[in-house]
Amino acid sequence: MLNQFFEPGIILGIAQAAVAALFALLLMLLARQRQVHVERETIIALLRGFSQIVLVGSILLLLLQGPFWVSYFVLAAMITAAASIAARRARGIPGAFKVSLVGIGLGAGIVILAMSLFGVIDTAVTSLIPVGSMVIANAMNTNALALDRYQAEVKTHRGQIEAALALGADPKVTVTPYVQAAVQASLIPRLDSLSSLGIVWIPGLMTGMILAGSDPIYAAIYQFAVLA
Repeated sequence: MLNQFFEPGIILGIAQAAVAALFALLLMLLARQRQVHVERETIIALLRGFSQIVLVGSILLLLLQGPFWVSYFVLAAMITAAASIAARRARGIPGAFKVSLVGIGLGAGIVILAMSLFGVIDTAVTSLIPVGSMVIANAMNTNALALDRYQAEVKTHRGQIEAALALGADPKVTVTPYVQAAVQASLIPRLDSLSSLGIVWIPGLMTGMILAGSDPIYAAIYQFAVLA
């Protein structure tokens, strides 16, 4: 695996990362002139981010050479990590991790499985893990936004909820409007992303496929299939 680090592409990547880090350090110096001291945080973030992404790339290098069933274990680990991250948005909600795990697992899992069965995603490790991770990330963001909004709705309408419960209202019926508001709010970023797709932003998957030599039309349609 060490031979990979001496390939021309790796050397070029290191040079590009060094240039990007240089610009970040220049911005840090400009901020320092304005008495904004973020030197320590910037340097730590650069070193930590670079080391983490290189470590992930090295692990993926090994995984991408493995059998196809390795993908499912990797995706399962990603779903668990995504549920843990999303649950942090709602520390005050009992069972937030379990709800997130079930929601992300079923939502992303069904989508990935269906796309694999219908041939939208190739079952090869090189395709399933990268594309599957995008689906999981989208589900994680939506889940986190829903939990955060639901918690805010409950806190805002706490008096109304307590009054309804005191009068004998069904708990599920009482919180239903706030659940609906949370779900609607969590879908706004995804709907806006789809609406602005190709006009305001070009996603990374499509860009990568085009740079790799794929047909732009196919890359655009494939990107839409992943985001939708």
